[in-house]
Amino acid sequence: MLKNVSLKKYNTFGIDVKADWLAEIDSVEQVLTIIDDLHDMPKLILGEGSNVLFLNDFKGIVLHNKIKGIKIIEETENDIIVDVNGGENWHEFVMWAVNNNYGGIENLALIPGKVGTAPMQNIGAYGAEVKDVIDRVYTIDMTTCAPKTFSKDACGFGYRHSVFKLPENKNKYFIHKVRFKLYKKGYQVNTTYGAIQNVLNRKNIMNPCLKDVAEAVIDIRQSKLPDPKITGNAGSFFKNPFVQLEKFKNLQKTYPDIPFYKTENKNLVKIPAGWLIDRAGWKGKRFGDAGVHPKQALVLVNYGRATGKDIKNLADKIIADIQEKYNILLQPEVNFIDITNENH
Repeated sequence: MLKNVSLKKYNTFGIDVKADWLAEIDSVEQVLTIIDDLHDMPKLILGEGSNVLFLNDFKGIVLHNKIKGIKIIEETENDIIVDVNGGENWHEFVMWAVNNNYGGIENLALIPGKVGTAPMQNIGAYGAEVKDVIDRVYTIDMTTCAPKTFSKDACGFGYRHSVFKLPENKNKYFIHKVRFKLYKKGYQVNTTYGAIQNVLNRKNIMNPCLKDVAEAVIDIRQSKLPDPKITGNAGSFFKNPFVQLEKFKNLQKTYPDIPFYKTENKNLVKIPAGWLIDRAGWKGKRFGDAGVHPKQALVLVNYGRATGKDIKNLADKIIADIQEKYNILLQPEVNFIDITNENH
């Protein structure tokens, strides 16, 4: 274990806070030892830190998941079951699947983070969500040391949500392995969401394969999202809001060009948060070293020396402005880490 460690390189915002202790976790046994030896110490489970914002130093121990490994469990003509350990890089797993012609996650290419954190957020992009391919999630209960396996239904998946995000489950379950069901024969790629089809048309690709779709998604993401190695960020900072259909129709009267997506609930419409923020004039604005990315208003950035509180203050200003202008309350997608306020 490392003592008094800077977490700057452990979070994609590049926030320079410290942790009392940091443990690089390479096995389930190591997790059990730490729980047993340090049961009274506050603990934070961290993957690549791609969806967190540290508001202050972490007074406790950070468990950095580095458990690696991919194992095929079962394979048929139509699909394949594969176990992936939580410390595997998510994008590398996506490309492993694509290169082996296993479908289901190609639209989720280049999403930062690790496999173990993917179920927590139910990561999604371009018409796909990870819940669509998860079979079960293997965890260790951090309070009892007992293993617990969650079926897909037990994970309580929703839009950018799972049972693991509930306040009572915060840092309770160490996700060490995820079982996925991917597809082979008869699988159809999804190119209907966002700009994927535009990229394919530009490349004159009429019958795209898995790799074509993944590369289109990578092109789109790289064109509008900053590289966290260069400019600190956590990707999309806010969730896309859902509004009642009647409310949306009223908004359409004022903003005829407002984009939207239909949902399974005919009475709810999803509106891109990035459009609302851009339309309100926030894109490209900068306050010290905290700012809104000039190419994608949904992304808040750290230009170098911003603190977590600087980023949060900017987010709070945006939330208040969107509420005032559109009567829509934006919800952060990023998780705030504040050891002095566990329920934030």
